[in-house]
Amino acid sequence: SKRIIECYSSRFTVANGYHKAIPLVMNRHVEKAINLFTMRQRDFFLDSYRRSGRYRPEIVKALKEAGLPEELSWLPLIESGFKLRAFSRARALGLWQFIASTGYKFGLKRDRWIDERMDPKKSTMAAIAYLKELHQIFGDWATVLAAYNCGEGTVLKRIRSQRINYLDNFWDLYRELPRETAFYFPKFLAVLHILNDPEAHGMILPPVDEEIKREKVNIKKEVHLKTVAKHLDISYASLRGLNPELRYNYTPDRPYGLNVPKGKGELLLAKIDNIPVWRPPYVVHRVRRGETLSIIARRHRASVRSIMAMNGLRSSHYIKVGWKLKIPTGKQYVSVKKASTPMSALKIKGEFA
Repeated sequence: SKRIIECYSSRFTVANGYHKAIPLVMNRHVEKAINLFTMRQRDFFLDSYRRSGRYRPEIVKALKEAGLPEELSWLPLIESGFKLRAFSRARALGLWQFIASTGYKFGLKRDRWIDERMDPKKSTMAAIAYLKELHQIFGDWATVLAAYNCGEGTVLKRIRSQRINYLDNFWDLYRELPRETAFYFPKFLAVLHILNDPEAHGMILPPVDEEIKREKVNIKKEVHLKTVAKHLDISYASLRGLNPELRYNYTPDRPYGLNVPKGKGELLLAKIDNIPVWRPPYVVHRVRRGETLSIIARRHRASVRSIMAMNGLRSSHYIKVGWKLKIPTGKQYVSVKKASTPMSALKIKGEFA
């Protein structure tokens, strides 16, 4: 009955964002994780901590506004090392490591132009929504974080497999969880222990990177980021870093909010008319049953020879269904809307020339 009261009250008392809602437990599992971060993964830990300065202030602010524990701001350290483009074997992407389906569930858009799982602000809001939902299900943060790592379905399945209802301590469930998931919470606690007293664990923390300050400018045409960076007198790398959700190095062919360094918004608006519209040098066509190179060339107003050259093809009579061929556009660029090929068969790509 005591555990029932704890779980029930936790669902309501945790959402104030100010008290220590995640107890700093120390046991052999946490000690093992501490040894991992202070020895074999020492460089990873220090590099991740350094990068945290770019995004963590905004994350902490969002967590406080949502009434969640500030300690959760360190989850990206073990999820992605605070790397926006971190991509796992499970095809999880971004700071908070969302798979596509979970990201979609919590409002993260994904199309041929953008993937909002790589946007730090949008993915943080999605992570907060997900964590809140999981806390309503489980009632304690240890189980919540286990579910965040492997999915609530996996954790609930393990709970149902127990002979009694799951009302005991998380550590009683520990042995039933997948190894990586079970070790996830000890790793999180290890991060908190080390950060609370780095010297006691033989660590000297480096200074964190400066927080990234940006502002959004709405533009209504497709532009290449290198061209924009040149007009704003900033580096291409910095502009690319401000817009991590872009899958390529140019903006979509629709109105889009482009992030620029704080203070550069008015300059971009003043120069936007002088920035040329970007047109990719090729489109990608997926070969369908019954198609030949000549049919594809005719459809895209290109020559068979140019398609062969761009794709390194030796014969004009041999292509396979499912192949993705680059179709040069040049001056006779055909927009996706006007092409006779279905939208599902086209994907725009290109490099700056």
